[in-house]
Amino acid sequence: MSESAIRAPAKRRRKPFIILAVILAAIAIACFVYYLLNRGYQTTDDAEIDGDIYTISPQISGRIQAVMVDDNQHVAAGQVLATIDARDEQAAEAKAEAQAKVAEANAVEAAANVAVAQAAYQQAQQDFARYTQVNPHAVSQLTLDASTATIHSAQAKYQAALAQAQAMQASAAAAEVDVRNAKLQLSYTSITAPAAGHVAQKTVQPGNVVAAGTGLMALVGDTVWVTANYKETQLAGIHPGSQASVTIDAIPGVTFKAHVDSIQFGTGSVFSLLPAQNATGNYVKIVQRVPVKIVFDDSRISQYMLAPGMSVLPSIRIDP
Repeated sequence: MSESAIRAPAKRRRKPFIILAVILAAIAIACFVYYLLNRGYQTTDDAEIDGDIYTISPQISGRIQAVMVDDNQHVAAGQVLATIDARDEQAAEAKAEAQAKVAEANAVEAAANVAVAQAAYQQAQQDFARYTQVNPHAVSQLTLDASTATIHSAQAKYQAALAQAQAMQASAAAAEVDVRNAKLQLSYTSITAPAAGHVAQKTVQPGNVVAAGTGLMALVGDTVWVTANYKETQLAGIHPGSQASVTIDAIPGVTFKAHVDSIQFGTGSVFSLLPAQNATGNYVKIVQRVPVKIVFDDSRISQYMLAPGMSVLPSIRIDP
């Protein structure tokens, strides 16, 4: 067998090893480049879009008269979402206003009685003063005693009229409070949006009888941010104001500018429904995660539908 025929199989046997070496070298180069590009950042895939979610509930009991919104509809702050039959509250308001008018009339009458009693008291004082200024022999002791008694009686009536007037004024003030409370209860028959956002999980229908505090629907606010649960070992160099970038799984190919708004003072496990108890003696150290709030700085965010719960990948620039 010739020497060239021997060398050919040897070359074919080395070819797979050369290809493998090239692949491994490419992987190593890619990993090194990735390290160079990301060595100044901390990232985590334990992150999601977050936002304000309001539970819409009535403040009074009653029958739902109308529902003005549908699921997923966008509403403005203060927009009426549903109304409750207001006839009972309207009757209560009318009754309170009528009682307030009566109380006000009583207060006016009591004030007039005070003026009359005060005038009688002053007249009695003036009569007694005239009796004592004339010749003592010209006025009998009986007349003086009668004048003194008249003064005491007029004073007592004046004090009673003052007390009655104060009571009537208090009643009028209480009646006015009842009117304001009746108007407040009437205002509760209109259930409004606390903020701008989208309606979700609407469960109420016209005709439903609901109790105060019953959940009728949810409202997802327009303002969103990112809650990223970073490992405690990643927090070095992260502080409020740190620059960040965010990619969203639902919007591939787009990176949004953001910054760190705040870092929660407490790990996620501390605020869980059943916090871990390490007093049993079987302690195992586990790296904890701390929620970091990241706020968008990119105006393009308003062009996309972002909802709480969507998965994101944040990268926070580490300050040297």
